Amino acid sequence: MKSIPCLVFGHEYVVTRHVTYHVKEYSCKNCKKQLTTSGNGSLIELTPKFKEINDVLERIHYKRLSRVSKLGEILQKKEPKPKKENELLLV
Repeated sequence: MKSIPCLVFGHEYVVTRHVTYHVKEYSCKNCKKQLTTSGNGSLIELTPKFKEINDVLERIHYKRLSRVSKLGEILQKKEPKPKKENELLLV
C-alpha cells in the first residue's frame, strides 16, 4: 500500500544511483518505491532483472570510460609540443 503523502501528493522521486549518463535509478522518499530508466527513456519499476541489467551496464560504462581516459593520456604524451617561435606567431 502507498503511503499517505504518495496517495495525496504523488511520489517524490530522488536519484539513488547513476548507472550511465542516461540510465539512473530512482526511489520515492516516502514509500521507497524504486524505478529505473528503460531503453526508450520512460520510468519502469525496478525488478531484479532490471537491477542486474543496470549492474552490467554500469560495469561496461565505467570500463569504457577508464579505457578512453587512458587512451587520451597516451595521445597527449605523444603529441609534439609547439616551438616557442610558433607560439609567438599565433598570438
